[in-house]
Amino acid sequence: MSETTDTVPAAELLQQEAFHYQIRFDPALPAIESDEHPPLGGGKGPSPLQLLAAATGNCLSDSLYFALRKFKQDPSPIRTRVYPTVGRNPAGRMRVLGMRVEIEIGVPGAGLQHLERALAQFEDFCTVASSISSAVPIEVRITDSLGARLR
Repeated sequence: MSETTDTVPAAELLQQEAFHYQIRFDPALPAIESDEHPPLGGGKGPSPLQLLAAATGNCLSDSLYFALRKFKQDPSPIRTRVYPTVGRNPAGRMRVLGMRVEIEIGVPGAGLQHLERALAQFEDFCTVASSISSAVPIEVRITDSLGARLR
């Protein structure tokens, strides 16, 4: 999990038109496009909501992988789906009201040593979810390759 400081931008956005932006993270990485969906934007890339959902799911998946790898266990491949709930706050503004994150590990959970310990601590390693969870409730569900609910 990489670290950034406030002296180097983690992302640079260059408006292309209206709600459409080119986003650069690092000169060595290709740029990505972001855009609001119609009718606001042209849908030329993921929306900011989708990027937030992806960042949250990516961070939680990395954190689970990291927690299991600490015990020399490999849950690969991991598949994660994020379902944000969007609605109006009391002031009538559109907000992310919550997220449901479903993580499926690629192996049977019964074969992983120290699974309970890893499941108990992995969210603490996730910078993104830990940072936004005070404002956006995040429900995390974890299943294994056999469909067994682990958490």
